[in-house]
Amino acid sequence: MDDDIILETSGLTKEFKGFFAVHSVALRVRRGDIHALIGPNGAGKTTCFNLLTKFLAPTEGTIHYKGRDITRANPADIARMGLVRSFQISAVFPNLTALENVRVALQRKLGNSFQFWRSERSLLGLHERAEELLDSVGLADFRDVPAGELAYGRKRALEIATTLALDPEMLLLDEPMAGMAHGDVDRVAQLIRRVSANRTILMVEHNLSVVADLSDRITVLQRGEVLAEGTYAEISSNPEVIEAYMGSGHD
Repeated sequence: MDDDIILETSGLTKEFKGFFAVHSVALRVRRGDIHALIGPNGAGKTTCFNLLTKFLAPTEGTIHYKGRDITRANPADIARMGLVRSFQISAVFPNLTALENVRVALQRKLGNSFQFWRSERSLLGLHERAEELLDSVGLADFRDVPAGELAYGRKRALEIATTLALDPEMLLLDEPMAGMAHGDVDRVAQLIRRVSANRTILMVEHNLSVVADLSDRITVLQRGEVLAEGTYAEISSNPEVIEAYMGSGHD
C-alpha cells in the first residue's frame, strides 16, 4: 500500500439478497486530502460509508487503513485507530450544554468507558480542551447553551467538535450540509476547511458547489459502482457523469 494512501478498498461489495448496493468499489484516499464521494440518490454512498466504518460487513472485498487490513475489525476498534465518522442526522445530547457534550466525548481519555457518574471536580481538567474545541468550530459563545436549543447548523458544528474530541486522523462526514440554510452551509464549509488542516476527510455530499469548493479529489458512484474519479474539473466535464449525475436534477 502506497504510504501516501491512508484508506484503500479493493473489490468492496455489499449484496442484499441479490441486490448489489455496492459492487467492486476500488477507492484510494490520499493523506491530507478532502475527498468527496458523490452520486445520485441510491448510488451506494452511505452503504459505502457504513462498510468503511464497519457498521456493515462487506460481502466481498478488502479495506485497508494506514496499511492495516481492517475488513473484519469492529467499529470501536476502527475509531480507536483514528478513523471516525459523523452521521447525516445530527447526534448530540439535547439536554446537555455544548460544553458538556464535548466533555462527554473527551472522557474517552479517562478510561475505556464513558463515566457519567464521575464528580464535577474530576472532570474540570477536561474543560480547557473542551473550550478549545468549541472555539475551533465557532461555538465559544454557546458553551453553556443546551444542545437542543442550538440552531441546526450549530448542532452540526457541535457534532464535529465532539468528533474532533476523539482525535481522528481521518474524518468521515455523511452529508454535513443536509437540511442547512445557505448561511449555515457557508459556515460549516469554512469549518470543514479549517479542521482538514492536519487530517484527512472523506465526505458524502449532495451540494456540488460545496464539493467544488472543498474537494481535492472526487469519486462518483452510480448504482453502487465507481463511475469516475478525479478533480472537480475532470469529473464535471465527464460526459458519463453529466448524464448520470449532473443532469439528474440533483444539486
